[in-house]
Formats: sequence, structure tokens, C-alpha cells
Amino acid sequence: MSSRVSDVMTAAPQSLPLDATLYEAARIMRDEGIGDVLVTYAGRLCGLVTDRDIVIRAVAESRDTSLTPLGDVCTAELTTVHPEDDTDTVARLMSEHAVRRLPVVDAEHHPVGIVCIGDLALANGDSGPLPEISKAPPNN
Repeated sequence: MSSRVSDVMTAAPQSLPLDATLYEAARIMRDEGIGDVLVTYAGRLCGLVTDRDIVIRAVAESRDTSLTPLGDVCTAELTTVHPEDDTDTVARLMSEHAVRRLPVVDAEHHPVGIVCIGDLALANGDSGPLPEISKAPPNN
């Protein structure tokens, strides 16, 4: 039986405005032990930046992280879900779009959460290593 997204998501995800720098996003990721930050414009979701985006799209391209805005490297074409959606829908969308996390938005497209593949594993009580890995503290 599937759960609702609101039951498994991380509420109040970290977000920064589109013109914030990669340096700011990297510091939040480090300080919070997370791998992604939602990107907003006027409070509405407009992108997602991951630690991998910073490395591949910025550092490897010799961009100055203290000057480069998130808008230059974030993923803007996002698949999103709503809090009332079910986790089966999340799993299907993750599979179809080959992503590990989906932002959760309200009716006005304001970010209210994020759900990742580990959240689904914990919610479904899957056997195997994924639930245990998902419970482990971040490797700092």
C-alpha cells in the first residue's frame, strides 16, 4: 500500500534565490549534510542544484563559485509532485525521468518539501541495503 508524499518527504527543504552563488549553496549543503538545494524566483520553484551540478557544471569548467549564480548551473526542467500524491507515483516518475529526488510543491508552485529515493525505501520497508544506507548519517 502506498503512502502519501507528505508522509515521507523532507519538509521545509533548503532553498536559495536564483541569483545566490554556488558558494552559498555549497556552504548550505556542507552545513546541513545535504546534497541539493532548491532554487527559487519570487518564492516559486524554478530549479534544483546538486553537489554534482556544482562539480560538473562549475568547478570542472573553472567557474568562480563565489561569483557564479545558481541560475547558471541549476537544472531548470524539473519534474515535481504535490504533498497529496502517492508514493507509487513518485517511484514511477523517478524511474521514468531517471532522477533520485523530486521537489514537492504546493498549488502555487512554492516548494514545501523534497522526496528522495531513500525516503521511498524507508517508507516501504524495502529489504536490502538501501533502507539502512538511507538511515545512516551523512559521510562528512
